[in-house]
Amino acid sequence: MAVSTETPLLSEILTKIHNAKSKSQKIKILQENNTLPMRQILIWSFDPNVESALPPGAPPFIENDAPAGTEHTRLDRNADKLYYFVKGGMDSLQSMKREQMFVQLLEGLHKDEAQLLINVKDKKLHQIYKGLSKEVVKEGLGLNDDFKVV
Repeated sequence: MAVSTETPLLSEILTKIHNAKSKSQKIKILQENNTLPMRQILIWSFDPNVESALPPGAPPFIENDAPAGTEHTRLDRNADKLYYFVKGGMDSLQSMKREQMFVQLLEGLHKDEAQLLINVKDKKLHQIYKGLSKEVVKEGLGLNDDFKVV
C-alpha cells in the first residue's frame, strides 16, 4: 500500500495498530489518532448495541484500485454518512436505497478502506487487525463500558 502524504487513511492507522508489538503501543497509536471518524468505525464494530442496517457480507461492487491519495474519496471525510447504515440512524430509508448508498460509498473509497468498512459493518475488525480488542479500543479512545466518551 502506498503511503499518502496527507493524513493517513483509517485503514493505514489500523494496520499500524496491527503491526504494533505491544498492547501499550496499540493504545498509544489509537490515542494519537483519536478522531471522530475513528471513534465512529470502532464503536460501530465493537459496541454490541450498535447494529448494522445492512445485510452481512460484501455487496457486489466495483473495487476502486486507484493508488492511495489519488482518485478516491476518504472514509474519514465520509464518516458523517455512516449513520445511514446503522439501525436507529435513519430507519425510514428504504433498504434498497440504503444498500445502493453503501455500494456507492464503497466504490468511491480506496480498496483498503472499502474492505475496512465491510469488516466494520460485519463487526470483524478484531479478526482482521491482531490485538485490536474491546479493551484496547476503550482505553485508546477513552470510552467507558457503554462505549461513551469519558
